[in-house]
Amino acid sequence: MTQHPPSATPDTPLVRWSVDRAIATITLDSPRNRNALSARLRTELSRALTDVMTDDEVRGVVLTGSGPVFCAGADLKEVGAALAGEPVEPAPELPEIFEQIMGGPKPVIAVLNGAARAGGIGLVAAADIALAPKSATFAFTEVRIGVVPAIISIPVSARMHSRQLSRYFLTGELFDASAAAKAGLVTQAVSDRDMEHAVEAILQGLRGSAPRALSRTKQLIGDLEGGAQAAPDRRIEAFTRMGALSAEFFAGEDAAEGRTAFFDKRPPHWAR
Repeated sequence: MTQHPPSATPDTPLVRWSVDRAIATITLDSPRNRNALSARLRTELSRALTDVMTDDEVRGVVLTGSGPVFCAGADLKEVGAALAGEPVEPAPELPEIFEQIMGGPKPVIAVLNGAARAGGIGLVAAADIALAPKSATFAFTEVRIGVVPAIISIPVSARMHSRQLSRYFLTGELFDASAAAKAGLVTQAVSDRDMEHAVEAILQGLRGSAPRALSRTKQLIGDLEGGAQAAPDRRIEAFTRMGALSAEFFAGEDAAEGRTAFFDKRPPHWAR
């Protein structure tokens, strides 16, 4: 197994990756904040994706997390600081990361280690295949903190059936892995004890596939009319529009109240 440090900074890396028998495993490793998508984590994740997608040794990519949560979505403290004018290190935004996953030449398998929320669900939807333990939970919490699930709507709408998407986007309610599988968000909900076996079965399929044919087949799926991925140029244009919508709401009064209520562990003023 080849180990690859994601960053040369003196800080503890927030993303790590390794390669074993042609499969790269990228691990979100910031459990202290539930693997939230901070600027530094996004930078390290983007770098790791670039490295594995260009590594001739790699045939497929597993994306997973450490700790009890796969990914909690946006780092709300960092968002609040940026809106208050405090300096935040420049980093790739989610559209760029989603495009690396969706448009990259290697298939990406999201292997959830626990709950996913908001932007974390966007990572799940962007992946080509997603496995979740039955104990995992999901929620599009954006509306409950005064914002809109704009950017993640691009990959999520390509996966979820429209009725379930409407329900879960509009209510922000919690749903389990079995419901996520029925809705098309994840490929399979697996009992916790069987996850390792289920993942290995998929990885063995990738290892047994010809690298060029595997990459071209991923592209073919994206090219199919009504396929899981839109053409890259249309996807980029959609991400631009959704980015503007997301920024509008994150800068609004409702979002400020939502963040405050979240950190104060109280209902926002609009809750009844």
